[in-house]
Formats: sequence, structure tokens, C-alpha cells
Amino acid sequence: MSNNKIVKALKEKTQNLEAEMSFFDHIEILRWHLIRSSIAIVVITIFVFVYYDWIFDTIIMGPKKPTFWTYRMLCKLGEVLHRPGFCIDKIPGKIINTEMAGQFTLEINSALIIGITLGFPYLLWELWRFIKPALHEKERKAASGFVFYASLLFILGVLFGYFIIAPESISFLANLSVSKEIENTFTVDSYLSSVATLTLATGVVFELPILIYILSNLGILTAAFMRAGRRYAIVIILIIAAVITPTPDMLTMTIVSIPLFVLYEIGIVVAGVVEKRKQKRAEEELA
Repeated sequence: MSNNKIVKALKEKTQNLEAEMSFFDHIEILRWHLIRSSIAIVVITIFVFVYYDWIFDTIIMGPKKPTFWTYRMLCKLGEVLHRPGFCIDKIPGKIINTEMAGQFTLEINSALIIGITLGFPYLLWELWRFIKPALHEKERKAASGFVFYASLLFILGVLFGYFIIAPESISFLANLSVSKEIENTFTVDSYLSSVATLTLATGVVFELPILIYILSNLGILTAAFMRAGRRYAIVIILIIAAVITPTPDMLTMTIVSIPLFVLYEIGIVVAGVVEKRKQKRAEEELA
């Protein structure tokens, strides 16, 4: 009996060691995926450093200039609609640096933010390579376009945030004045933080269909549930639009809300497709 207990204890110990080895092996594999992603982000960041003068003047400071693409398009739209108020020809407010190492920190932070943003699709691809071996063949096929669609939605969100939300918000806040005695003067950190937050937050929000796809696969969300909750979703979307945009004007909130409504409707279609796939899979298993 004692020998049997010893043998059993040894077997259990061996199984535990194998499980621990397997866990640490997975951690090691994940570590290398993250290392490669970090290297890619560092390479992009270095590239940004090399061309930083042009990137700063053209991209980072773009929404502060009246010649920015968005403002020019609004002027043209105002001409077509005979609404001269649409045209933004002045962005008041002086941007200053208040810290000794402020400009150096600005260069590092802005280059790193751009590096992470541009490296995000590659980071997704590395994470997909890590997760893929653990999936079944059908699950791999079902999620085969995950990296492409997630990257596409993120990029579309970033572009929408940069060209629509950021300039509208900056224009509103720069022109806002409660008294002639107060002059608008912004720190460069505040400006960069506003542009980066508005841009990246919109990129994350645009991942809504991907989130719905995951929740649908887990059985948490259904197309019928989303259709029934559409009225509540409208309220939530308006709240999200109000949070994303620091401006209280209805025009900016409406501009932000419309793509979110579209994404929600796309999410309903995605949830419906997932349900059909599940039903088809269940029928094949029963056949």
C-alpha cells in the first residue's frame, strides 16, 4: 500500500512539473512575441525621430493651423451650403513650453506615441501568432481575418479622430473665451495630450465590431438582444460621444455619434453571422 502511495505521489508530482513547464514555456513564447513587437515599435520610433521636424510641423501641429485639411474642407462645405460660419480661418491661442526639459520630453513622448500607433497592427499580429496554435481548426478559420479587420478598424478610428474630432475640438477650445481679460495660452504638453487622447481613444472605440464578435462567440451577445437594446445603445453612444469630445456643441457630438451608430449596426450584422455559423456547426455535428 505504501509503495502504491509513493508511486501515485510521484506521478502527481510529475504531472504538476509538466504543467508548470508547459506554463513557463508559454510565458517564454509570449515574451518573445512581445520582444519582437517592442523592437518593431522602437524601429518605428527611431524613424519618427529621424524625420521629427517634418512630422511635428505637419502632423502634430497640423490641427492648430487654419490651413489644415479639415478646415479647408469645412470652408468648401460652407461655400456649397452658403454657410460662411463653417469656415475656420483662425485658430487663436499661443502654445508655450513651461519646463526646462519640456521640449525634449515632448519629442520623446510624441515619437513613442506615433511608434505605438503605427506598430499596433504588428503587435496584434504577434499576439495572434501566440494565440493561434491553441485554437481548433474551425476556430482558426472563423478568426482568420481578426488581425486585418482589427487593424483596419483601428486605423480608420485614428484617422477619424485625427481629421475630424481633434481639429473640431481644438478649434472650439481655442476660440472659446468667457472674457476678453483672459488670453488663451496652452502648454505644449496639454496640446499633445489632447490630440493624442482624442485620436487614440477614437481608434479604440472603432474596435466595437471586434468586441461584439468576441462576445457573440462567447454567447454573451446576440443580434436579437442588440436590436432590442438599440434605444439604450443610442443613449450610451451619445454619452461616449460626449466623453470623447471635450466640446459641448451639438455639431461635433453629431459628427462623432454617426460613425458609432454605423459601427453598432455593423455589430448587429456581425452577431447575426456568428449565430448562423454556430447554428450551421451544430447541424453538422448532429448530422
